[in-house]
Amino acid sequence: MLVEAGHFALALALGLSLIQFVVPLWGARANDPVLMAVAPTSALAVLGCLAFSFLALTFAYVSSDFSVLNVLQNSHSAKPLIYKISGVWGNHEGSMLLWVLILALFGGVVAVSRNTIPMRLQANTLAVQAAVTIAFLLFILTTSNPFTRVVPAPAEGQDLNPLLQDPGLAIHPPLLYIGYVGFSISFAFACAALIDGRIDAVWARIVRPWTLGAWAFLTLGIAMGSYWAYYELGWGGWWFWDPVENASLMPWLAGTALMHSTVVMEKRDALKVWTILLAILTFSLSLLGTFLVRSGVLTSVHSFAVDPERGTFILGILILFIGGSLALFAWRAPMLRQGGLFAPVSREGALVLNNLFLATACATVFIGTLYPLALEVLTGEKISVGAPFFNFTFLPLIVPLLLLLPLGQTLAWKRGNFLGTAQRLYAVFGLSLVATVAMFAFTYDGPVAAPIGVGLGVYLILGSLNEIVTRSWSKGNSLAVAWRKASGLPRSAWGTSIAHAGVGLTVIGIAATAWGVEGLGTLKTGERLKAGAYEARLERVVPRVEANYREDAATLTIFRNGQELGTVDSMKRLYVTRGMPTTEAGIMTVGLGQVYASLGEIQPDGSVGVMLYHKPLVLLIWLGSVVMAAGGALSLTDRRLRIGAPVRAKVGPAAPVPAE
Repeated sequence: MLVEAGHFALALALGLSLIQFVVPLWGARANDPVLMAVAPTSALAVLGCLAFSFLALTFAYVSSDFSVLNVLQNSHSAKPLIYKISGVWGNHEGSMLLWVLILALFGGVVAVSRNTIPMRLQANTLAVQAAVTIAFLLFILTTSNPFTRVVPAPAEGQDLNPLLQDPGLAIHPPLLYIGYVGFSISFAFACAALIDGRIDAVWARIVRPWTLGAWAFLTLGIAMGSYWAYYELGWGGWWFWDPVENASLMPWLAGTALMHSTVVMEKRDALKVWTILLAILTFSLSLLGTFLVRSGVLTSVHSFAVDPERGTFILGILILFIGGSLALFAWRAPMLRQGGLFAPVSREGALVLNNLFLATACATVFIGTLYPLALEVLTGEKISVGAPFFNFTFLPLIVPLLLLLPLGQTLAWKRGNFLGTAQRLYAVFGLSLVATVAMFAFTYDGPVAAPIGVGLGVYLILGSLNEIVTRSWSKGNSLAVAWRKASGLPRSAWGTSIAHAGVGLTVIGIAATAWGVEGLGTLKTGERLKAGAYEARLERVVPRVEANYREDAATLTIFRNGQELGTVDSMKRLYVTRGMPTTEAGIMTVGLGQVYASLGEIQPDGSVGVMLYHKPLVLLIWLGSVVMAAGGALSLTDRRLRIGAPVRAKVGPAAPVPAE
């Protein structure tokens, strides 16, 4: 009965979304506050219905209700509870329900933000967001119903894809979806402003926190997905330029540009047309990612759907919202009044250049990802675009952008002094050069690009620190005075510096992968395999049986320069229900680096193939991403991003005039 109620709640959410779409738009056009007030109420009602529907599906998974087709195909009674719960979104139907629930959640937050968003803008925004909700609810109800029953109900389920039975996959999709769907609010605000014809610095201030929050979650989602692929797939890499990986990178790049352009718009009331276009394109790229994952055009561990009907429906959604929003933009953008002016050499100018590099980098990833698909559709020819193309086109755009970061952050607003700014960064340049030379000396005859990459990362970290130091300390001041000034700086200033420092940490981690070493061999018990200064000795291979899989677990003792460091277990698993093998890497963290052991095939004579890697400073890749997201979160706490919209004061009765 609960399953049917969950299905009914989905249909009810669709009806309420129609009300949320039509009535507020009508009210905004008629300037009727009563009709506009329907928007927040209906948005909260939609959220309640979708939350109930999602909980109903979750209960079906937890209780192993195999009369539900979705549960039957993606769960098993012996599966651990955490994977029963994560199995809710570990499939196409459930993940789409989570997608639309997060969409409604953002709408609910906008609905309760009555004192921070003008009523007319709020009504139009929630109406646009309701249109997106309607499209995806129709998609779920007509092609991807998660509540379809099976009669008679089987006694046991078919289990979840073994690759998804991992704690990382319990965290990665929700984070990614919050990022993806969070940009829908920026999109809705942009379309609402175009409908109303009013776009100004107040609009930019309202949109900026939503963009910043979505960007922070998307950063964490991409990082979590990268780390999952690194340790779960057993290949030892952290990025493959997989088309679905690129599908999440593209909105991240566009969202980063949007986040910076809103700063210029807020400060100078400039870049209006460009900022609105970026808001539209960022969410459009999120929709494109949804299409790539669920249309069946790609074969990937990330992909769910292979049904052409679903792909056609999502393609229709893309055409409707991308085409419709761009048409609205083309109609209304020429009417927008240009904002304030600024000199080319200024912080605003640096942010414009930042946007240019990011947009071009996003375009290269877009072309490299979609060109093979378009070519196959048009000619039937299959080609592969991999790391060489992206390294050749993407890196030359990103490196100048990174060099620009500390300079742009130090320039003055409106009109800056390039030479004066460079002088303030002399110490940063010098220390970064020293770090580069030192790395060349320590890694003589090693890869040339790696020390330069480390020097670039150090430059970014020191440049971020320099911004705080120069704003809080001047010659002759004591450290106590400098600390008080630093403590009084806006949290957004601290957040920006921390986020940029996080970029530096990630750059160092990526550069250090060039110094990684690996060894490959077939070992019997007691034999050793060497990878640089590290060795692994095979102690034993033990078969084990768990609830829903069996495995062969190899215990390896790790040595560095002959000194024992400890042991790791690496496994080859077979999930019995699906008959699918997986590899679980054995990983030992040594400082900020890792020793990584992965098993190959076990031979009849008891020997086993082993791949051993040493990856120096690899943890900085993901630590830097966490620091970036933390910087974004700190900026969100800045009170300047939480100032409410002006509210007309209520006029009370006139005060009595005292009698003389």
